[in-house]
Amino acid sequence: MSEPLLKNRLRLKSLLKGTALTPLSLAWEWVYRIRRSFYEYGVLRKNTFKVPVISVGNLAFGGTGKTPTIVWLADWVIEQGLTPVVLTRGYKGQLEHSSGLLKSGQKFRLNPFDYGDEPLMISNKMKKGAVIVGKRRAENLMKYFAEVRPDVVLLDDGFQHLQIYRSFNIVLFDATLPLNLYRVAPLGYLREGMTALKDADAIVISRADMVSPEKLQKLIATLSEHFHHRPSVALTRYHSLGVFDVHDKYIFSVPELKGLRAIAVTAIAGPDSFHRYLENCGVEITEKVSFPDHYFFTAEDVNELLIKASQQSAVILCSEKDMVKMKRVSLDNRLLFTKIKVEFMSGEQELQGALSKVLRLDSSLR
Repeated sequence: MSEPLLKNRLRLKSLLKGTALTPLSLAWEWVYRIRRSFYEYGVLRKNTFKVPVISVGNLAFGGTGKTPTIVWLADWVIEQGLTPVVLTRGYKGQLEHSSGLLKSGQKFRLNPFDYGDEPLMISNKMKKGAVIVGKRRAENLMKYFAEVRPDVVLLDDGFQHLQIYRSFNIVLFDATLPLNLYRVAPLGYLREGMTALKDADAIVISRADMVSPEKLQKLIATLSEHFHHRPSVALTRYHSLGVFDVHDKYIFSVPELKGLRAIAVTAIAGPDSFHRYLENCGVEITEKVSFPDHYFFTAEDVNELLIKASQQSAVILCSEKDMVKMKRVSLDNRLLFTKIKVEFMSGEQELQGALSKVLRLDSSLR
């Protein structure tokens, strides 16, 4: 078959697939639109609290950097002299369908199998405050409110969690997501239509250093078409703090990663970004092993990886979120992880200014 004929067939196949999926995509989008309007007009009730609620969420499925952004936000709130509480689902943890409380500084007898990997990681990084785990977030906040006495609530993955009234909505986008996927599932990678951006107070575009300036401009232009007002727009990237061992001991700086032989192990939503990061640091990836997002490693999994590492004269290198679970089943010194933090390329002061206004406006209610 000639190349032009093959391209035409592939183009026709893609067109037919898109035509077949369009009704499903439209139905999905309208379900979310109607649901959002029901909360907007009071058909469904929102729970209100006498402290500011700042939501960090997204429109797309998968990882857009919500957890590092929550950590940055919690640090900034604490720097302002306030005590934050993070409300999070604790996805796939045993307490996801009930409730649990993680207080900062609480280091011992905490199990990611109970609380989930991300809540435990967030709690470990907070200098004060607490993390409340469980999918019934409004109910759980009421349950623990008197005990934790927050000045501000940070709602993790909260843009679609409309049961709680929020003072400020931060919506994240991953710069590396192809623009043709900015359509509602199953046509694209969005869980909700772009019309929901009318409720966004700030846009944060993560991994902005991994794409060209032209791609960023096109993405911002695409998002701007759906703004009802002018939210602040910030660009972020991930800054590496180095490589640490299973005991949280500093091992390598970023320049020292060059030439390191490693098996890249991931149980995160975006393994490709992690692989690109390691390759950009000069790591020689001998093998890429990917598990489902939020996967709980078993002792057998880790033992098999360590055998491979010995055979390949390599170490195991994973993300900080993965190490939270991996260290529960093994303390082998060949298990290493990377630590990162959010670093703003632009828009940080504008975002902090908008957040400061919200916190001052609501401070009289505390």
